[in-house]
Amino acid sequence: MAINIRNAVLQNVIGDSREDLEDTIVDAVQSGEELMLPGLGVLFEVIWQNASEANKKEMLQRLAGGLTR
Repeated sequence: MAINIRNAVLQNVIGDSREDLEDTIVDAVQSGEELMLPGLGVLFEVIWQNASEANKKEMLQRLAGGLTR
């Protein structure tokens, strides 16, 4: 049986409040569990799809800055 991770994640958070979404993200990041990474990827996809070009540039700058060693 194939599981559509994207749909499962979206169905799990649709209707959540901002606080609920923040709790989900913080929990996933703090837990460090590899199993949470696909869910964070789906949430990032939603952010990216709904971001303006200026927001995308800012996200990329923050990402690049966070990856500097």
